[in-house]
Amino acid sequence: MTQVKRNPAVVIIGAGMTGILMAIKLRQAGITDIVVLEKKGSVGGTWRENTYPGAACDVPAHMYTYSFEPNPNWSRFFAHGPEIKQYFEHVADKYEVKRDIRFNEAVTDAHYANGKWTVKTSQQQTYIADFIVCATGILHHPQFPDIPGLADFKGTTFHTAQWNHDVDISASTRVGVIGTGSTAAQAIPELINTGAKVSVFQRTPQWLMHLPDFTFSKTSRKLMARFPIITKIHRNTGKFFLEHFFTKAVTGHFIQKHVLNFLCKANLRLSIQDQTLREKLRPHYQVGCKRVIINTTFYKAIQKPNTELITEAIERITATGIITKDGTHHDLDVLVLSTGFNAFNFMRPMNLIGRNNLHIDKAWAHKIKAYRSMLLSDYPNFFLMLGPNTPIGNFSVIAMSEVQTDYVIKLIDKWREHQFDEFEAKQQAIDDFNAYVKEGLKGTSWVGGCQSWYLDADGDPILWPYTWQRWVDEMKQPQMEHLNTRSF
Repeated sequence: MTQVKRNPAVVIIGAGMTGILMAIKLRQAGITDIVVLEKKGSVGGTWRENTYPGAACDVPAHMYTYSFEPNPNWSRFFAHGPEIKQYFEHVADKYEVKRDIRFNEAVTDAHYANGKWTVKTSQQQTYIADFIVCATGILHHPQFPDIPGLADFKGTTFHTAQWNHDVDISASTRVGVIGTGSTAAQAIPELINTGAKVSVFQRTPQWLMHLPDFTFSKTSRKLMARFPIITKIHRNTGKFFLEHFFTKAVTGHFIQKHVLNFLCKANLRLSIQDQTLREKLRPHYQVGCKRVIINTTFYKAIQKPNTELITEAIERITATGIITKDGTHHDLDVLVLSTGFNAFNFMRPMNLIGRNNLHIDKAWAHKIKAYRSMLLSDYPNFFLMLGPNTPIGNFSVIAMSEVQTDYVIKLIDKWREHQFDEFEAKQQAIDDFNAYVKEGLKGTSWVGGCQSWYLDADGDPILWPYTWQRWVDEMKQPQMEHLNTRSF
């Protein structure tokens, strides 16, 4: 007799881009017992958290959409933060995802025992699940610098991911910005344009690529709405550029690598007229070792008379400003920390406890590893979305999540068909996968002599070193021989 297909209870952690996608896809697969636990009061993830001036995506807007929900109404080639958040709100409303979301309910504990996950939250709620999908993202825990005296500053201090919009920044304000990464390159020009005196404290310069942004006219947006093929062309063009130029450039393909190298170095040479300033802004590491910044405003802004680029190391922070190693005191009213995120937290600080009471901190004590970026040993029926070695270098994370979501659905479908009751990655499969990735990393730009958030404690990049298409192909079907399965 044919067994009835099971309907699993699934808990999704996070209502950002991936959590919304997963809820939609699970429901389309016929799974109805879904709960999405979101620590904040609205959807949007990264684009809810980051509201700093100038916040924008460095992936072309028409590629930064779900494949099944194109958006002909993007106002710019590179969409800005508020518009991106609005898009995710629209999708969550259109597909009725919000009915499954429990807002302001952070997961504190998730414990696996006897074939079930027990999930506890900050609202003292308990959920029992067959599967957990951890869609917590990678850039949501702000990293604060370890600089003496940080707490002594009497002015206003905030991280770019916690922007204080109540602070009035005007021509009389003295602003210090620590950091010159992707976020800083967007926020610093906006601060300079207020007329404020802006002091930029740079530890390591960045490579910038000039790729012009532009607005879509009302006419072009109407045409895209009427003729979806135009929107699709925009999307495919962006995908082709990122896949066959950017991704291949940083993963060691000779021609693309040298073209990117030329474009970034020419951009610096042509944009910065003052030779002394140019040398301060010249990185001494391989192009692509850190994430290449797509930006057209930073170089212009950093040359304005109301800004100063400071490359002297910071000695300490005082009540009224910053003292650099040369003894100079820089007086400040506002201190902005553009110092990135703790990219390796993933699901933490939640207490994730797998088989035999194995805590994730112990499992990852020596190395953060996962099979296919998603599956862990001793954590059955658990998926980590956008985990270590997902191809996150200059590509659309939406496209990555769609590939991973299809993989998740295929494994859950096998469970629904009673092929097994639990599965987890074999430790050997995890080790082999990580050895395979490490071998490929040898020829990439990410081992090009820099310190970046891409690197783990051992100095190994947590990225995918091969082509995008190779990753897509390898994720098409779960390789069941790499998994331990068990039926009760």
